[in-house]
Amino acid sequence: METCLENVKAVRRSKEEKKRIRKQIKASHTLLKHEGISTVSNPTKSLVVANGGLGNCVSREQLQAVLGEGGEVETLIMHPHKPYALVTYTTEASAQNVHALLNGRQLQCGDQIVTLYLSYVKTVDIGKSMCAALPPGLVLVSEFVSLEEEALLLDALDWTSRDEEVTVQKSLKHRRVKHYGYEFRYDNNNVDKDEPLPGGLPQVCVPVLERCVGDRHVDFTPDQLTVNQYQAGQGIPSHVDTHSAFEDPILSLSLGAQTVMDFRHPDGRSIAVVLPQRSLLVMKGESRYLWTHGITPRKFDVVPAIAPKSPAAVTSDLKDHSNLTLSRRGTRTSLTFRKVRRTPCDCAYPSACDSQQGPAPPSPPSLPISQSAACRLEAEFVHSVYEEIAGHFSSTRHSPWPQVCHFLSSLEPGSVLADVGCGNGKYLGVNPEVVAMGCDRSSALVQICSERHFQAFVSDALNVPLRSGTCDACISIAVIHHFSTQERRQAAVEELIRIIRPGGRALIYVWALEQDYRNQKSKYLKETKEQADAGSSTDHHIHGTKGQTGNATEDHYTAQDLSGLTNCCSMVQSGEESPVKLSIHTNRTPFNSQDLLVPWHLKSEGAGGSSQGTRGEEKEGRGSKMAKDTWDVTSSPSPVFHRYYHVFQQGELEELCVRVKGVTIQSSYHDQGNWCVILEKTGD
Repeated sequence: METCLENVKAVRRSKEEKKRIRKQIKASHTLLKHEGISTVSNPTKSLVVANGGLGNCVSREQLQAVLGEGGEVETLIMHPHKPYALVTYTTEASAQNVHALLNGRQLQCGDQIVTLYLSYVKTVDIGKSMCAALPPGLVLVSEFVSLEEEALLLDALDWTSRDEEVTVQKSLKHRRVKHYGYEFRYDNNNVDKDEPLPGGLPQVCVPVLERCVGDRHVDFTPDQLTVNQYQAGQGIPSHVDTHSAFEDPILSLSLGAQTVMDFRHPDGRSIAVVLPQRSLLVMKGESRYLWTHGITPRKFDVVPAIAPKSPAAVTSDLKDHSNLTLSRRGTRTSLTFRKVRRTPCDCAYPSACDSQQGPAPPSPPSLPISQSAACRLEAEFVHSVYEEIAGHFSSTRHSPWPQVCHFLSSLEPGSVLADVGCGNGKYLGVNPEVVAMGCDRSSALVQICSERHFQAFVSDALNVPLRSGTCDACISIAVIHHFSTQERRQAAVEELIRIIRPGGRALIYVWALEQDYRNQKSKYLKETKEQADAGSSTDHHIHGTKGQTGNATEDHYTAQDLSGLTNCCSMVQSGEESPVKLSIHTNRTPFNSQDLLVPWHLKSEGAGGSSQGTRGEEKEGRGSKMAKDTWDVTSSPSPVFHRYYHVFQQGELEELCVRVKGVTIQSSYHDQGNWCVILEKTGD
């Protein structure tokens, strides 16, 4: 009887082993498919650990402890946001021991359990560990206050007190704030310079400010203090402190816990700076006036694993830095000291300065009649706007639309898919059986894709850096309507067809002029004002409400149905003698023209809107120079950005596509206020 039971247990172990091997092989295939990491069957000194990366919330310390059970680790590389790690042992025998010991090992990482799968690799590229320079004018002073001073400062901030004679306190959606000296106004990102708060700054801050002056970090005594309290997982969008509101420089003291602050230059450069507990950040000159700064909301930060020797070393280019680990956020309190400006700002950065942009708002732009004018219009009223609203926009875009999902699900396993204009990447993970890659003109949205572990890169839709015929399918969801001439819209379709192989298919969605189609209003028109406010305005990638289910209005047409198609594109302005001024669309109303500017209301937290649309800790004041807040027809206190759209009338999209050589229209349909086509490439 005992022998029988032992045999049963042996069979059970064998089944578990087979399951583990299957999972291990699948993990190897996934790494090759998505990361280009090739595994080998013969033992080596180096291993790849699937599911053991920073992107899976596995810290370096936790993984090192586990990997050390089987031998001496020579190198351990954990790249930011990646779900795997690379390890090399001092001996091949140690690697073999760990390969047998840890395959299938489960780890408790925060609120989730991850299972490790190890495979051999030939070599591990150690890569280049580097520290980038701080933005010009930025100074970070570690341990600026002592532990005792930190405790005194935190104790003095009585969050239970609401004495309006001393402080103005607000509970915003994603943090608590207090204002001393002057109240910071979230409706206009400024202060009322004629209404100081009677209490001034807390006395406990005086020694700290005297030290700031004595150490020559500032040559004045600040008279305004904003206190922000962040719980773990909270953050603030990127912004620039309003130029006309405050002098230069600005001081920020971090208490309670460290965090990572992201600095971004208008040219796309980004630098992540670790702000240690009790450190002082001084933003002066270019870093104060030109670079945006913000804190990404998350519970863990990716930080250097080894404590830096100097403040400058805490700045790391996380894309190239391999010696990284995770740092769990705690409750952080920041004290931002500023001096209210009494004269207009005359800084050296007029493009970002509200004082130097002049009081007279410009008139709405004209519909372009040349290639250069079209490029300028799209740069200001499409590209720069999405850079500004990327975080807020992404926070309101979650659920993929059913008909797009149906198209993606119809692709054969292993197909190569390109999402041209992928936004925050919500369609890149719909079908895990395809090799999906996305591109977008907005570097901020591509960064969000990267943080969601999608493959994406920055690219213009008119010049995608992929070889011709490399993709089996592509999608363009709510992108082509942002091009401001018929020629550029046609060129966008031609680029989609170029990158797919003969027989490949392309799905295109554009916003429709006909929002009330066949006596049925689209969700865009039917949405209530409250819902509209919550969702800001229209969707860059699908225009409707988030969470849309499969009850959309769809009217499908086959290629045979298009034989009587009229030349709708001839009605589109392509070169009139007199330029046409673009109109400002009123959200949630029918369109009264095909070329227009659509407002996006970037919500302020004080108004109860999304945190992604707010100005916060060290406040920003300006967005795109002309595209923001210049001709808003409402009286909303929220910042307003204007995006250019060409809405397509019935038949226009099909007519545009039939002008492209080597393509046929498989089907055409209307889907919730959008005109849609599925194209097939017939030849090169």
